[in-house]
Amino acid sequence: MTGDNAQELKQINVVVRGRVQGVYFRQSTARLANTIGVKGWVRNQTDGTVEVMAVGTPVQLNQLLGFLRRGPRAAEVDDVETEVVTPVESFAGFYVR
Repeated sequence: MTGDNAQELKQINVVVRGRVQGVYFRQSTARLANTIGVKGWVRNQTDGTVEVMAVGTPVQLNQLLGFLRRGPRAAEVDDVETEVVTPVESFAGFYVR
């Protein structure tokens, strides 16, 4: 472990509520995550929410969370619930489930 906390990997589980299905939310999330180097997945839930499991540095995760709070253009985000999860899982990339 290094002394640079900004580079330590963290894992978060996020639930996004609102008009977030059928508006390219998952695809837009995956595109951004892959661009900034975040690993994990995004999926629709049967209750109309979108769930995201993401692993990255605090800077990367904050950037992803900023996007999740507003979503793509057609989305209407009402609430974003974030939980830090341990231990960190290993993902090969970021994908849509």
